[in-house]
Amino acid sequence: MIERILMTELLQQVDDMPAVAVLGPRQVGKTTLVKMVESKVSRPVIYLDLESREDQTRLLDPELYFSEREDSLIVLDEIQRMPALFPILRSAIDKNRVAGRFLLSGSASPELLAQSTETLAGRISYLELQPLHWGEVCSRINYQEHWLRGGFPNALLAPSDEVAHRRLNDFIFNYIHRDLALLGLPAPAAVVSDLFSMLVGANANLLNLSNLSRSLGTAQPTLQRYIDFMENAFIIRRLRPWYVNINKRITKSPKIYFRDTGMLHALAGISDNEALSGSMWLGGSWEGYVIQQIIAQLKYNIRPFFYRTADGTELDLVLVKGITPVLGVEIKYSNAPKLSRGNNIALEDLGGIPLIVVTPSAEDYRMAENTKVCSMKTLNENFKEFFTAQ
Repeated sequence: MIERILMTELLQQVDDMPAVAVLGPRQVGKTTLVKMVESKVSRPVIYLDLESREDQTRLLDPELYFSEREDSLIVLDEIQRMPALFPILRSAIDKNRVAGRFLLSGSASPELLAQSTETLAGRISYLELQPLHWGEVCSRINYQEHWLRGGFPNALLAPSDEVAHRRLNDFIFNYIHRDLALLGLPAPAAVVSDLFSMLVGANANLLNLSNLSRSLGTAQPTLQRYIDFMENAFIIRRLRPWYVNINKRITKSPKIYFRDTGMLHALAGISDNEALSGSMWLGGSWEGYVIQQIIAQLKYNIRPFFYRTADGTELDLVLVKGITPVLGVEIKYSNAPKLSRGNNIALEDLGGIPLIVVTPSAEDYRMAENTKVCSMKTLNENFKEFFTAQ
């Protein structure tokens, strides 16, 4: 078993809130995580898989079932299968409001989020389970392999790159033809497949809905709904721009990334490191990979943005605490990185914040007083050091 970074926070929330929901894409490891909780809590644990007809039958009278098991932590896996349970969960919690009543997991959907937000407000804490972070597997897998295959356990832990690539293609096929429809995406599979392919070209770039709409032959409002859905399903990430100076012409469009580079590479037909190294998607893939590794370990009170103005001033990532930028990140696929004039102006715009420049494998060194170059291997250490000092 791989110990997940999220486990510590999950146990803290179980000890504090009546209900905790672990959300994330399918096959990311949610079921494994919630089952691991059983050995770490003092209360009895009852696990119900809501994709199982047998377990669904146990909940024919859910109010009675929950009332007879008030001393147990009840795990409801794939909760989106039974959204009608949410008002019943609210009633059960209000009758006996103690911590650790329910642990929910589910493949995120707008319906799931809307239902739970409406009926369990103030009673539930949400946690997102990301694909495996390199820090969780660095003792057994190098970052190049992790970057190539991504963080879905079934692909990452495959015996070869060929098997990993095949598993990722099967995963994408099932997502397009079954899972997204079951989650409520109102789009034909052929349209979803075409959109996935187009988003490969958009990865790490500003999202241009107008161009995508024309290419896909879909009305822009409809395409916006599809993009919204894919973000809520944790497939893509829209990184918003940070506004620091209203007198400058700030880019308003978000940048778009596949959250998992393994999924990006499979869609792009990249099956090994040799193909990746010669790919036109190399730079954008590296940028998205590093951003995912950083965001996956951020505390809840740190928000990620990018910074760009019309005159070329930019930073790949700006981390903001409250309303104050605290750290900039520039991502370079080079072991001899150089900052552009636009990078330096961005740092001035942002108040002279510290900057970390992330490269593939260079040794750590200081480029300037407030600028440190670090490698992928030392990225986690540098982040821990910075935020411990905050």
